[in-house]
Amino acid sequence: MGLEQEIMTPLSENALANDSTSSTIPVNPSNLDTSHETSSVARATGLIALGNISSRVLGLAREMILSYLFGAGAAVDAFKIAIIVPRSLYDLLIGGHVNSALVPVLSDYAGRENRRELWELVNLLLGLVTVALLIMILGLELLAPQIIRLVASKEASETTIRTATDLLRVTAPALLFLSLFAVVSGMLYGLKRFRLPAFAATVFNGTIVASTIIFERQLGITAAAVGWLIGAVVQLAIQYPDLRDAPMRPKLRGALSHPGVRTIGLLYIPVLASLGLDVLINRPFSYNLASRTGEGNISYMDWATTLIQFPHGLVATAISIAVLPTLSQQAARAINEGLDAFKNTLGFGLRLAITLILPATFGLFVLATPVVALLFQHGAFNASDTDATSLALRLYLIGLPFAAIDLLLVFAFYAQQDTLTPALIGLVSLIAYMLTALLLLDQYSFYSLMIADSVKHMVHTGISWWLLRRRIKGLHGQHLLSTTTRALLAASIMAACSFAVFYGMDKTIGSGSIIHELLLVVGPGSVGILVFIAVGYLGGLQELRWFMQFAGRRLKRA
Repeated sequence: MGLEQEIMTPLSENALANDSTSSTIPVNPSNLDTSHETSSVARATGLIALGNISSRVLGLAREMILSYLFGAGAAVDAFKIAIIVPRSLYDLLIGGHVNSALVPVLSDYAGRENRRELWELVNLLLGLVTVALLIMILGLELLAPQIIRLVASKEASETTIRTATDLLRVTAPALLFLSLFAVVSGMLYGLKRFRLPAFAATVFNGTIVASTIIFERQLGITAAAVGWLIGAVVQLAIQYPDLRDAPMRPKLRGALSHPGVRTIGLLYIPVLASLGLDVLINRPFSYNLASRTGEGNISYMDWATTLIQFPHGLVATAISIAVLPTLSQQAARAINEGLDAFKNTLGFGLRLAITLILPATFGLFVLATPVVALLFQHGAFNASDTDATSLALRLYLIGLPFAAIDLLLVFAFYAQQDTLTPALIGLVSLIAYMLTALLLLDQYSFYSLMIADSVKHMVHTGISWWLLRRRIKGLHGQHLLSTTTRALLAASIMAACSFAVFYGMDKTIGSGSIIHELLLVVGPGSVGILVFIAVGYLGGLQELRWFMQFAGRRLKRA
């Protein structure tokens, strides 16, 4: 499966857009406009990153509770299978719109003097989504048994099939609220109102956690499905304060002839094809392969994915979402002003992503086993489950730095309103993924999926990098090689020190308690962070210095 997209002090929209008085961002000082826009990107990144931190923490809590209450067995497998369908349909029909088409187009409309054009477009989109999703939900409710049998493998038990069917009928209505939220959040991102959308996933995961805890005794695994539905409703409802100036009146008349709707549709056709391959081929392929190799492997795969999404969401997703509206505006101005501003913003995002994702990858790789044990090895989750999940996590981590860089490169294509190129690259990388998994299946069992996922990200990143550099005539002056070299050196030394501390503590302190597990993560992790900061400062890693100064200023203001 690999990485999937899910999203400092709270700042007002004006602060995000205009406050650049304390910026020390390493950009071209001769371009004041670029420095101002990059400062806005940095502040938005901090806000979205905070939302992602809280979301990932609650996401981990959700998985911890599922593993504690139900273990790696049929109940959790049924829940995972059931949510594949609405989640996949959401990604296929709506979710792919947000970053590839909605934000670039809505950013253009939001920048116009007459906001009525923006409200008109949004209301038409809301009308189309509501009608289409109501019809689709009805189909899911009626055909739930057939759909589950199509998604699940032939080896899945009848109990798993029946449970997954019931859970699908509970989660299917969430599709409507998830999709309406996608349109609303795309508009808010276009307006650079990041605060409430950034914390929507936090509310979603928190609702699942609360529902599972409260209703588990009465409903069993159905409690998690109920939380999934309620969470979709609540995350949409909390956007209301930022929508008070927007006349939200969904309508259909004239939708298909509206130029904004047609532009979004044209941009989305390649994305639809790419997501169709992922939803209809890649995900069923992955889950079938995992389930064929043994019961519980789907759960191992998903738990490892949950862990790797934490650094990916904190770094890559936060930076990319914050960068996209600014890149879209700069790409639109490039005809008259050139690509210098676009390159500086993209270069800053890439340098910051490299600086943050490498230590996260190296640190999590070294501490994978104690992290999994601390978070999951309780209740029905045993030591063998920890070993399986840890190995899956380490194999996923090989591709994490490439995935982080690749997301920014893909968003750079989207900002230029080019969705065809990333879709074609995605096709090539999907073929590489499936071939790798099948070739390695006999030797590495379901772990071949993790290896294949890392290969996929490497292939996608390499092709994206080559094509984008040719299009924008290079990224000269952005110091990407220098930043990567310094960050790699600091992360390597950090990993060695973290492992030494972990090895020493594991041999000297008692075992078996939650305190022991916590110390084996916090001790080596804290030492590793301090070592990375020290080596980074001594090695002249400018983005690290800027990040520490920026974080310090935000904490003082808080």
